[in-house]
Amino acid sequence: MRNLLFLLAILLAVAAFSAPAEVADCHALTQSAWPDTKILTAELVSGGSFTPPYGAPLTGLPSFCRVSGVLHPTSDSVIRFEVWMPEKGWNHRFLGVGNGGFAGSIYYGQLGNSLQRGFATAGTDAGHQADAQDASWAYQHPEKITDFGYRAVHLTAERAKTIINTFYGEPPTKSYFDACSDGGREALMEAQRFPADYDGILAGAPANNWTKLIAATVDVTKVFIGNPEGYIPSIKLPAITAAVLAQCDAQDGLKDGILNDPRTCHFDPATLLCKLGDELSCLTAPQIASLKKIYAGGTDDEGHMIFPGLMPGDEVHLWKNWLVGDGPNVSLYTQNYFRYMVFDDPSWNALTANTDAAVHAADTKTAQALDATDPDLSRFVARGGKLILYHGWNDPAISPLNTIQYYEQVQMKMGDKKTAEFIRLYMVPGMGHCAGGTGAATFGQLGLTTAKGPEYGVFDALEKWEELGTAPGSIIATKYGPARKVEMTRPICPYPQVAKYNGNGDPNDSASFTCAAPGH
Repeated sequence: MRNLLFLLAILLAVAAFSAPAEVADCHALTQSAWPDTKILTAELVSGGSFTPPYGAPLTGLPSFCRVSGVLHPTSDSVIRFEVWMPEKGWNHRFLGVGNGGFAGSIYYGQLGNSLQRGFATAGTDAGHQADAQDASWAYQHPEKITDFGYRAVHLTAERAKTIINTFYGEPPTKSYFDACSDGGREALMEAQRFPADYDGILAGAPANNWTKLIAATVDVTKVFIGNPEGYIPSIKLPAITAAVLAQCDAQDGLKDGILNDPRTCHFDPATLLCKLGDELSCLTAPQIASLKKIYAGGTDDEGHMIFPGLMPGDEVHLWKNWLVGDGPNVSLYTQNYFRYMVFDDPSWNALTANTDAAVHAADTKTAQALDATDPDLSRFVARGGKLILYHGWNDPAISPLNTIQYYEQVQMKMGDKKTAEFIRLYMVPGMGHCAGGTGAATFGQLGLTTAKGPEYGVFDALEKWEELGTAPGSIIATKYGPARKVEMTRPICPYPQVAKYNGNGDPNDSASFTCAAPGH
């Protein structure tokens, strides 16, 4: 019966694709009047290539109606947004895209990918135009912080649906959101505060506990950067990863350079202590203290956890860009957040700051606007919403333990049975921040296509769950090499299951693995 329903859904989707809605004149949308909204442009873009205002040119696009505008919910708000709608072949669905870092730009590449898949799609700069690490726009602008925190994404979703309805003469039948990092925070903000905006949400590596995430770096910075001798240069990262893998790689039954669950790896950095002076293959005592702090996470003055630390296993590939850089420099995210969002003091310095004072000020000043930590998703559930979370085990920017903690908090609040009806969590071995890393880290997130095709990815699983009631199981992830050559496929499993090697077969083939409970 379920196969029959699925076939019927496919036939209806094909019929909808082949019979485009009666669309309005795209340019006429410039004359539309909506509250707190100014439409800047509405133009029909011919199929093929399109060069957005910034970013790389997009190719292979269908012809589409491109609408750009500005939302002004307050006198200090300038929320830029764009809505792209295929002229033909609309799949009757809306897909919203998110941001990263401090936002400041529209993700045109993801808009283009969504358009190619038949979606009407929209994105926003979250209320300002700036580099993703720049927060100077927030200096003495509390309304802009609110826009960034939740208002821009919410209002963009509402206005996009209105524009879609006007253009096609009918609203979307389903609305989805697909984003990672700060976009993952935006995704959870939508589910928690604005459950009517989206029916299905795909949230990766969510920075949802924003204030604690960045406040914890004040403590870590004091150890890692504040003591010049504690800085770990990138040239020493290979020795760290080699030592971790030597101790823990075989624990999951396969020596492949990937830890299935790094929590089972109880690596002691002290084993790397230099015995005959400072060498590339070892760490000095101050460097060992730094490594322990990075793994442990930031703590307050009494030793209580502020935010969990990073996981061991792929320091060599992932820590240089996100953590150690080219020298001992304080993170721009840390400095800019506290300077311009919390203390309104451009001279604030993490190296001389009091950690407890920073945590308290961050919570008091910005938690309401920025944190998406509420485990009560009952309103989202009541509307039939579905949520899929994912996080790379070796994320060098946001600890994967944070996402597990949130998932478990939802379970505690709503019960295991109810949680299983609308949430899945996928922890991805060997994946870095949102994508990339040693493991198979392409599985349909953010428009990325698996080796088996888009219909086998996690976003498609979300659609089937929301529209057909088919709960997602394992997802086949892909690792690509040069020229998109498939190097490895591997299942990622619904948490807490892990992919177990069957003991025989090609370790680069997903068929050689089975999802099973940990320890079995």
